[in-house]
Amino acid sequence: MLRATLALLAAPLALAALTGCGAQAAAKEDAFTVPAGVQEQYEVLAHELAAKGKTVESGDWTVNLITEAAEPWFDEHGAHFRAPQAGETHHIEIIPTETSTGRIVPNVPITLEVVDAQDKVVQELELNFYYSTFYHYANNFTVPEAGTYTLRATLGVPAFNRHGEESETPALAKGTTVEFADVELTKE
Repeated sequence: MLRATLALLAAPLALAALTGCGAQAAAKEDAFTVPAGVQEQYEVLAHELAAKGKTVESGDWTVNLITEAAEPWFDEHGAHFRAPQAGETHHIEIIPTETSTGRIVPNVPITLEVVDAQDKVVQELELNFYYSTFYHYANNFTVPEAGTYTLRATLGVPAFNRHGEESETPALAKGTTVEFADVELTKE
């Protein structure tokens, strides 16, 4: 999926090459160059997903999961540093992308449940939106013991306006719930 995303990011370069010739084409190509930071975020995301992630598609959504050891962060104003709290074991990340474009979707309310083998929810938290190497939603979780869990992510409808015609169905107008089965959560 992320290879397709990188291909989509390169599409404006191809368009620029097709719409002009000589110096004019070169100028248009420069105008459509994907910024290095945008390309890097998708490359890092692809690498992390390949190393320790999972992906599930659900309609308009492609939902990606990465689990790591509990992490620190700055609050939404960048004023207060928050170290992992006692007992927090995992930083669980959800990266929702639009299936048709591969773009990471902002302003999505997301709740994540950690479900044990007996189908008991051991923790449920709302996820925060993070600025990092790549944008993602996450929170630190307290998993009582190492083992295999199901992670259930419920994505609401993104809180942004959409362009379109009255006769169209707006993009991402429905949320979704996806499950990631057999996720090994170890003490890191």
